[in-house]
Amino acid sequence: MQLPDAEPLLAMLAEKIRPLLGGHVALVGIHSGGAWIAERLHVMLNGEVPHGTLDISFYRDDFEQRGLHPQVKPSHIPFDVEGCHIILIDDVLYTGRTIRGAMNELFDYGRPAKITLAVLVDRGGREMPVEAQIVGTHLELAPQQSLELLRDDAGKFSFKLHENG
Repeated sequence: MQLPDAEPLLAMLAEKIRPLLGGHVALVGIHSGGAWIAERLHVMLNGEVPHGTLDISFYRDDFEQRGLHPQVKPSHIPFDVEGCHIILIDDVLYTGRTIRGAMNELFDYGRPAKITLAVLVDRGGREMPVEAQIVGTHLELAPQQSLELLRDDAGKFSFKLHENG
């Protein structure tokens, strides 16, 4: 299977997000891949839009089964969420459960005026009624496959395909 090139997808996301800027808009990336993407988008958009990160470990609906991930990072939202247009960013959209958890956590910070979901890859397989408004590409994967966003020492992105049990 040919995996998509993450760097052109990132550039495409930046171009699709640019017209949404203006007013009270902020980028929020979900740890870890979405947080990496939000950092890069912040730079690509000339630092004009505030950005933050969410670690939804405590907001997952499978927390009791999976337990705490060993690399929990603190969420960091250095702006007022109340009335803000949040562009929520993740690397791969699959079941929708991560996005549901992220929205729950966002509302702990305030009531956003709007949330727009932007993802590099939509792989289908939804279990929740969640749809990204901004998508780099669609990629069909089997349920036993997963797609991981990698970041090299220079900060460049690539994807790796995993075959799960």
